[in-house]
Amino acid sequence: MKEKTLIIYQNFEDGALLKDMVWLMEHYRDEEPCREEKAAVLYSCMHRLLEMAGRYGFYGNLWHCYLAHLLVNNENSYSRACEMRGHVEGSVNRAVLHDIAVFKAFYDYDFSDLAEQLCVGDFDLVLDYEGNRQESAVYNTRIKDRICALAEKFSKDRTPEEMKETLTAFYREYGVGKFGLHKAFRLAPGPEGVRIEPILNIAHVKLSDLIGYEIQKQKLVENTEAFVSGKRANNCLLFGDAGTGKSSCIKAIANEYYDRGLRVIEVYKHQFQYLNDVVAQIKNRNYKFIIYMDDLSFEEFEVEYKYLKAVIEGGLERRPGNVLIYATSNRRHLVRESFRDKEERDEELHTRDTVQEKLSLSSRFGVTIYFGSPDKRQFNEIVEGLARRSGLDIPAEELFLQANQWELSHGGLSGRTAQQFIDFLLGR
Repeated sequence: MKEKTLIIYQNFEDGALLKDMVWLMEHYRDEEPCREEKAAVLYSCMHRLLEMAGRYGFYGNLWHCYLAHLLVNNENSYSRACEMRGHVEGSVNRAVLHDIAVFKAFYDYDFSDLAEQLCVGDFDLVLDYEGNRQESAVYNTRIKDRICALAEKFSKDRTPEEMKETLTAFYREYGVGKFGLHKAFRLAPGPEGVRIEPILNIAHVKLSDLIGYEIQKQKLVENTEAFVSGKRANNCLLFGDAGTGKSSCIKAIANEYYDRGLRVIEVYKHQFQYLNDVVAQIKNRNYKFIIYMDDLSFEEFEVEYKYLKAVIEGGLERRPGNVLIYATSNRRHLVRESFRDKEERDEELHTRDTVQEKLSLSSRFGVTIYFGSPDKRQFNEIVEGLARRSGLDIPAEELFLQANQWELSHGGLSGRTAQQFIDFLLGR
C-alpha cells in the first residue's frame, strides 16, 4: 500500500500529507515511536486536512477529497493523453491500473482502529466535514463541487477498474491540472523560467450580458467557434473607443467556451519576451489557447512589438494550431506613427521601410473588429437594458435625463459610462 510503489502518479504537489498518512497506516501498531508521537502526526494530518478544506472549499470526507484532488491535478503521460479525449490505448493502462489499485486501498482504508489505538477520538471530524459552501480562495464553487462529486463517485466504485474508468471520464470532460480546472491564466516569471498560473476569480460575464454591438460580437463568435471546432481561424484585433466592451467580450468568450476546451492566457506588453516559452508549454496540450493582450499599443521607442510579430508570423517555427492571439487596443495601427516618419523625403526608401514595419504588426491580425462609441440613442438603450437587468424601476424619461447628465461629466458616451451610472444608482 506504500505510495512509493506508484508508477505513473508521482511527484504530487501536495504529496507530503499523503506520505504522513500512509506512514501512520503502516506503523500505528509499532512500539516505536511512542503512541503520543504517532498521535501528534495524526493530529497534524487532521490540521492539514481542515486547512485544505478551508483553502479549497472541500466538504464531506476530506480524506477522499484530498485523494481526488491529487489525482485530478497530477499531470502525467496518461492524464495529459486523456484530457478532452478520453480513453487511450497501450501498456500505459496497465501501469495506471496498478496505481489506481494503490489509491483504491487508500480510499477504502478504515481509520477506526488507527484512531482508537492512538486515542484520537475526533478523527471522524475530517470524515464528515460540513463546509461553508462559499467560494474558496483557490477553487471557485464550480471546481470544488466537481472534485467533491468525484470523491463521492469514487466511494461508489467497487473495483480499481471502475475507479480508473471514473477518473478517465473526468479527464475527458474537464481535463487535468491547472489547465483542466481553470479558465484563465497569467504569467509569473521566476528564476527557473516563466510559469503559467491560474487567475482564480475571472468575471462571470456572458456575451448576452453585453448590450449592443451585435455585429461585433457575432464576428468574434464566428472566429472563436471555428477555432474551438478545429477549423482554420485568425488572430483577432478588437480596436476602437475606450469603454465600449472590447475586454468584456474576451472575458465572455473565456466563460462561454470553457466547456469546449478553450483557455485564455493574459500576457502584458513587458512580458512579450516570454512568448516563445509560453507557446512551448502549451503547444502539445489538448486545449485551445487564446493568448490575450489587453490595451495593446506601442510608442516609437518601444520595440517589444517585434517579439509579437515573430510569434504571430515570421519565425522559423510554425505557430501551433491550438494557439491564437486576441488583442484589444484603442488604436487601429498598434505602433504609434508620427509625421516625422513621412516628412523626410530625402530618405524616401528608409521612410517607407519605417512605415511598413509599423503597419505590419496590425496587418498580422486576420480579423479586425471595430468598437465605436454609441450615439445618444444607443447609449440610452444600453442604460435602459442595464437598469432593467438590475431591477431599477425608474421612468424611462427620468432615467435618460439622469444618464445624460452623468455622461457629460464622467467620460462621455460609452458602455462603461452607462454601467458606472447604473452602479451609482444602485449604490444610492
